This record gives sequence, C-alpha cells and structure tokens, in this order.
Amino acid sequence: MEEAWSGVHPRAPITLRELRVVAAVARDGGIRASSDTLLRTPSAVSRAVAQLEQRLGTPLFERRGRGMLPTPAGRVAYGRYCRIEEELASVLDEAARNDRAVVTAAAVESLFDERRLTVASLLGETGHMPAVARRLGVSQPAISASIGRLESALREKLFLRTPQGMVPTRLGARWLMRFDRALAELRYLAQDLAALDGNMAGVIAVGALPLSRTRLLPEAIAKLRAAHPDLRVHARESPYEQLCADLLSGKLDFIIGALRPDTDQALHHELLFTEELCVMAATTHPLARRERLGLADLRGQSWVLSRPGTPLRESLSAFFAAHGEPAPVPAVETGDLALVRGLLITAGMLTVLSTHQLQYEVEAAQLCKLAVPLDGLQRRIGITTRSGAQLPDSVRALLQSIREACGNAAGTP
Repeated sequence: MEEAWSGVHPRAPITLRELRVVAAVARDGGIRASSDTLLRTPSAVSRAVAQLEQRLGTPLFERRGRGMLPTPAGRVAYGRYCRIEEELASVLDEAARNDRAVVTAAAVESLFDERRLTVASLLGETGHMPAVARRLGVSQPAISASIGRLESALREKLFLRTPQGMVPTRLGARWLMRFDRALAELRYLAQDLAALDGNMAGVIAVGALPLSRTRLLPEAIAKLRAAHPDLRVHARESPYEQLCADLLSGKLDFIIGALRPDTDQALHHELLFTEELCVMAATTHPLARRERLGLADLRGQSWVLSRPGTPLRESLSAFFAAHGEPAPVPAVETGDLALVRGLLITAGMLTVLSTHQLQYEVEAAQLCKLAVPLDGLQRRIGITTRSGAQLPDSVRALLQSIREACGNAAGTP
C-alpha cells in the first residue's frame, strides 16, 4: 500500500485531483453536470470546490442561477488543466493502442496524481529508489508502490532494474517526458495564481550556458528580484545536450547562451546579440607584450578550449582552416570559466572567448585580449524556449529583464 506524504510538490496550491474537479465544473457548467463526469455526488463536488477556494483565498467560480462561471483564477486553472490533460491523455492513448483495457476510470485516477508523477520523474533522474525516498522523506516501499501503481494502470513497464540502477524503458522515457511537462504546468499554475494577486512568486528554472553567467543573467536577476523579492531563480549549469533535454521535458523554462544551429521544430530560438570573439591570455604572457600578431604566432601555444561539438569550437576550427592554419589542439577542454580563468593566469594558456566572459579579470589587469585579428569569428547569443510552451508571467518578466540587460552587453542587439 502506498504511504501518504505531503510536500511532494510543495509549491503547487492545487493537486491534480482538485484540478480535475475544477476543470469538470468549468467544462460542464455546474456542479450537478460535473458530478456525473466525476462519478461523485453533487455535495462532494460542491464541498471540494468550496474547500479549495477557501484554501487559495480566491473564488474560482461565480455562482449563478443556471450554473457556475469561472472567475479569472478559474479560467487560469482550467487552461493549465487542459494542457496537463493533453500531455497525460497522449500517454493513455499510446497505452491503449497496446492494450485496450488500459483506459478505465481507475487508470485515469492512477495517472492524474502528481505524487506518482513526481516519483517517476525523480526515479528517471536518479535511477535510485533509496535516493528518491530520502528526497521525498518517505520509505523505499512507498516509492516502489507508486511506480507499481503507475505500471499496473498503464500495463507497461516504465523502468528496468539494471546493475546501473533503475533505467527507463524506451516507452517509459517517452512517457516520463510527458509526466515532467504535466508537472511543469502544475508549477506554472502556482505562479499564475500568485500573479493574479499582483505578486510574482515561485521558482524560475534557467539553463545557463557560460557566456550568460558573468554579467547578463546576474544583472537581469538582480533587477527582477528588486521588484519581486519572492521570486527565486534556479540556474542549472550542464552541457547543452542535457539542458536541451530538460527544456523539452519542462524541467527548465529556458536556456540562455550561445545559440546552436538547431533545426528541431520543438525549440524556439530568439537572437539577443552577436558577439565578437578574441584570443585571451594572462597579462604576464609573452605574447601580451606584442602589438601585432598573426595566427602563425599562436603555433605551439598551450590552449584551454570548450568541448568538441560546441558552436565556439566548431567555428574556431573552421576559422583556422579557412586561413590555412591547423586548428589549436587544447591541452584542456572545459566549459568551466573558473577553470579557464585559473589556467590562463597560472599555466600561461590561451583561450578564445569574448572579453565579457572574463570582464572582471580584464578590469583587474589579470587578463587581456591579444592583438590577433579574428575578423568574422562571432557567436550568436540568445534564448531558447520550448515551442508552444505557455510560460507564466514571472518567467516572461525575467526574459524581458534579460532583453533590457542586453543593452549593456557586447555585440549588436
């Protein structure tokens, strides 16, 4: 039997079961009609709506003689539910194609439960049931029971037990993305309802690529939090591929940094500016004293560069090849600016970046731009979001703050 716990989704003021009641009343126009849809008595539905409104401190419906009309808060809740329903209905539809007996009221009840969806999502992240149990403050059997209920309802295995831990099946991985998107909508609903009261609150999840971390993102966050101190920002630093996967699953709200030449229709790219790149070194480096340098002068130097496959690395290789020079072979490959900074200053290495990424070290006369012309070597900086995502006001406010901060960034807006 599943253990009961609280705090699985602590910032969501409405559970999925409560949200289903709100959506049914909004869709059917009243308590009596929705009670048939929900297979509950009219008094139970009425009580559920009233208790939820009391807890939220805001009405979700206007009571009228011929039915119930959603208030602005009710319309927001219903809109988010429709998006959740679309994600989870696609899971049920796919499960039903494999087994027609799947689509039952019990299966819907099992799936429309944010606690179980959260457990499955965390297990997909960690692959380790004890870690999920510790994170949620419950027992491992409770985690196992949650997964078991989902697998029984869908009549499919979501995870395989392997020496490396619990690994999602191919079908499970596809459905976990849907679960995560449903949970993202629930998170957005909490922020939507706060915004209706004029208070932006909640957590904004940002994928931060290296360029944005030095100046652009800190400036935008500082400005937004000055106006809305209840907002929190969770910035995640990972390789682009992982950030992109998290964006598509709804775990991230957007990614900021160098834009990839991506043709994926599931992603939307917004160009903020184009920055010029340069060769950077410590001010104590022998080449720093030269007033004029060519690419040939860089032969034999030690380099620290970004990983292969990144836009910077690919454009750098193409630039050197176009000028008849072999591409630099890095002694160290990393996207960690702290490590790059340390290697430039203490190990006498070179790198190719924008001066803005190492702005404070340049101002402190620790690093400098070498006099090597890299004409045409540029990087497109921008924002990547999930196509079709309906971002809450808080996220849109941070995006606008970033656009305004670009007025102080390098390049051409």
